Amino acid sequence: MNIDNLEIERKYLIAMPDLDWLSAAAESTEITQTYLHTTPLFSTNRIRKRGRDGVYTYTHTRKRRITDVTRVEIEKEISEQEYLALLKEADPERRTIQKTRYCLDYEGQVFEIDIFPFWTTQAYLELEMRSEDQEIRFPPQLRILREVSSDSRYNNSELAREIPAEDAFDTKG
Repeated sequence: MNIDNLEIERKYLIAMPDLDWLSAAAESTEITQTYLHTTPLFSTNRIRKRGRDGVYTYTHTRKRRITDVTRVEIEKEISEQEYLALLKEADPERRTIQKTRYCLDYEGQVFEIDIFPFWTTQAYLELEMRSEDQEIRFPPQLRILREVSSDSRYNNSELAREIPAEDAFDTKG
């Protein structure tokens, strides 16, 4: 197995951060993620449009779980035309995910904070690591609610299928 294709990351639910502070402290980008039908070898198969102000990049990513925090990830940049063609292969059981991602550099670690439109009191934090046992130093401005690395309900691919009930946005009010 090629070590370059390993993704090691921990995932956390955090209290919704102060967006004024976050906007000043981190770079942001808009992300649209569409999940395609999975394949026997890969449990996650997605395309992503990422950018802002009309400038976008497109990627096709396939992932296979090894442990709760380690996956094999095969990712390649694709053209806008390839992206549009792959949209036709979208998994109809999963909604397209829209989010704003903030990349926050803190003490040599890059925290990716995702703000989803369906949550108003919490957000999602990911940290890519060098090893599964790497020490993590969280920015004091972030309040960790709980680690969700081993809770598959909080994988983006599962959020595209169903938002856990206790976290669902109330659309009635």
